[in-house]
Amino acid sequence: MMSCPGLIRPKPEKGVFYMKAVLKRELKNYLKNPILWVGILIVFVGIYQSAGAYLKLHYIHSEEELEELEEPDVITDADILNGYVPSDRSQQMELGYQEIERLLESEEGFGYTKAQAEKIVSELRAKDMTIQEIDEYLEKEYCFYNATYIFEDFSQHKGMREEVNGYIEEKLKEHPFSWYFARKFADFCGLYTGFFSAVLLAFLYIRDTRRDTWELLHTKPITALSYVGGKVLGGLFAMLIVLGVMNLIFGGLCMARGVKAGFPVRIWDLPAASVKYIVPNILVIVCIYTIIAFLFRNPLPAVPFIFLYMLYSNMGAPGAASGYAGRAFAVMVRFPGNFFDAAEPPMAAGNQIFLLMLSAVLFALAVRIWKRRRV
Repeated sequence: MMSCPGLIRPKPEKGVFYMKAVLKRELKNYLKNPILWVGILIVFVGIYQSAGAYLKLHYIHSEEELEELEEPDVITDADILNGYVPSDRSQQMELGYQEIERLLESEEGFGYTKAQAEKIVSELRAKDMTIQEIDEYLEKEYCFYNATYIFEDFSQHKGMREEVNGYIEEKLKEHPFSWYFARKFADFCGLYTGFFSAVLLAFLYIRDTRRDTWELLHTKPITALSYVGGKVLGGLFAMLIVLGVMNLIFGGLCMARGVKAGFPVRIWDLPAASVKYIVPNILVIVCIYTIIAFLFRNPLPAVPFIFLYMLYSNMGAPGAASGYAGRAFAVMVRFPGNFFDAAEPPMAAGNQIFLLMLSAVLFALAVRIWKRRRV
């Protein structure tokens, strides 16, 4: 019997060919899309405004240079770029005592005389209490509230030249300059590429989900795996172009700063941070667009969901030790601490593994849905 040509399915070895064809088509469409190039510019500007200041870090050569460093609006925002270094326990307590004494004798505060303020602070020193105990004592005896925040403000202080340089040198012995900068880069690049992908990837299925195109695609001799795989890789590679450009630009700037300032640097730190902290986030966003486009035959319902997901992830949660912890199942990894405190937030590694597993599940479901709707 003769087979009907219209019912011929592609041979298994042709699956890769069809997947490549879909991938190439999507990349060409994106390269022709002006939103991609405008987005690259916006992402660059956003990252540079947020992380570019760290590219000015250098050893301090004089006390005059230290005095010229910009002061933060609030002391809690101070960093090594402002000449601030962590305080040890005795420094923090002494600076806190001095501030409490100043507030006690200030006219806008409590109006005690200098002798009275000195006596109160002397009592605190003599009792050798913890910060929490000091807070409770002042509140009970003098109606002085929130002493805890005063001591927290002095967890760092403006250092002298030798102190600042010694701190920089000590931290650079632990990790190269590029290791710290890579985390700040991953922080802001992940933020901006995440929101940009929520916009750009909406175009991935816009054409294909039109009624006439959608029905026609399901009659074509192309396997579900080839089509879905090509679309997902097309969206992923389009965002990898953005990520790659950012790595080239900021990797080059980081290397240049390291050489000029005499800091140790490694060329792979930024790409490694990008792969670990950003690529899984982009992949799951592509897969979310895919599954929603197939369920509703329209990718646009995914837009508000992804933006809400990004906002949820960006909020973070209080961490017991670091002061910050990522949200459970977050699609973003943030490093909000000071430059040399760029430790990986709790739950970050687990979240990234979860995103890879979720991507695999969504991809498999999308393939299944496409197969069931074939004509």
